[in-house]
Amino acid sequence: MNAPHISNIRFVLFATAVTAIGGFLFGYDTAVINGANSYLKAHMNLSPAQVGLAAASAILGCIPGAMCAGFLSDRFGRKKMLFVCALLFAISGVLSAIPNTFNQFLVARIISGLGIGASSMICPIYIAEIAPEKWRGRLGTLFQLGIVTGIFLTLFINSLIQGMGDEAWNTAYGWRWMLGMEVVPALAFVALLFTVPESPRWLAQKGRDEEAREILTKVDGAEHAAAEMSAIRESMSHEEGRMSELLVGPFRKPLIIAVILMMCSQFCGINAIMYYSTKIFATAGGSTNAAFTSSVWVGLINLFFTFVAIGFVDKAGRRPLLLIGTAVQTVALGLVGWMFHTGVSGLPLLLCVIGFTAAYAMAMGPLAWLICSEIFPNKVRGRAMSVAGVTIWVSCFIVAQTFPMMNDNPAIGPALTFWIYGAVSLLSFLFVLAMIPETKGRTLEQIEKMWIDQ
Repeated sequence: MNAPHISNIRFVLFATAVTAIGGFLFGYDTAVINGANSYLKAHMNLSPAQVGLAAASAILGCIPGAMCAGFLSDRFGRKKMLFVCALLFAISGVLSAIPNTFNQFLVARIISGLGIGASSMICPIYIAEIAPEKWRGRLGTLFQLGIVTGIFLTLFINSLIQGMGDEAWNTAYGWRWMLGMEVVPALAFVALLFTVPESPRWLAQKGRDEEAREILTKVDGAEHAAAEMSAIRESMSHEEGRMSELLVGPFRKPLIIAVILMMCSQFCGINAIMYYSTKIFATAGGSTNAAFTSSVWVGLINLFFTFVAIGFVDKAGRRPLLLIGTAVQTVALGLVGWMFHTGVSGLPLLLCVIGFTAAYAMAMGPLAWLICSEIFPNKVRGRAMSVAGVTIWVSCFIVAQTFPMMNDNPAIGPALTFWIYGAVSLLSFLFVLAMIPETKGRTLEQIEKMWIDQ
């Protein structure tokens, strides 16, 4: 009696786990440049401005990647675009390892950014569209788990490669291996994508009903497939599939929610921690080794508390986790600012930064992507997620560029910088309380109907 149910879970889990490799590559690519930057600087004799551009170049590629991927995934399918993302990661890994000039390196990193930007919105969409409502929250957070796993493991991959030679070897070759190793998971992603199906909702929208029904049956049985196909057909009957539908009428609210949620997920300062944690702890008076060790702890907590989100998102719901997470973020960031203001460092500072990271990892980190993948109507989900994706990458770029300027400016400094991030977290809490509905246990079509009925 239980065999079909177990088979269904395995089918969906495998498909979503393969898709989450896109998240792993996203995380790897985001973090690998931190280990390679100093050696790249020495090898190419880069100026400080060029070092900053080397770190930000991938983010610049993320913006057009996210902008174009939604329309293309609505047109050609989620799976085909995932193949494109995997190939972009592989090409970037090769080109990043062999550049002779700085401009060649920037082109390679921008190609990588295209893959990151596209995968950041296609992977959550694919998972949301294939997962049944009872598992969608847990499976949706696997994408974020892939990201934080990639970030965490990259610390050790960079360290392992760095230990293969002396300073001269790392300056000549080590950074090339760090960046080039991305090819291995990228090619694995390409190979495994052949084994997963297309999104059943995309197939249904393209009139390929039998293929969609077959996949939905594998997901959760014939009864589930029949109900889902009926709901998809009904939702398509009153949709035209134009982007303008998101600017007026009932679907304007989910667009507003997505844009503000994505902005809040970045302007709370998470990537100031992820990109500059070693600098932050060093600024507080720690040694370089102690600062790096503290950064490893931050990465480990980020990984561990993502599992908390996976365990509770379909039990407690999206809203309670977001409210708890943003409340803890507000308190933790307020304390971080106070410690910089009063000169407190060491373990108390580390605990507060870890508290903020844990709160973000169990709530805002995974749930921003999850909620955005759930709340849009079927026919324009890809294009709508492009808007969300562009928003998060523009916001990420702003934070990455402004944190060093704010932190090092005597008129602002680290204390006020973290208080500003804390104020954003407080506004995020109020926004969740006032605007975001609970989507736990609802099908995508039921969520869509909720906006129409309001």
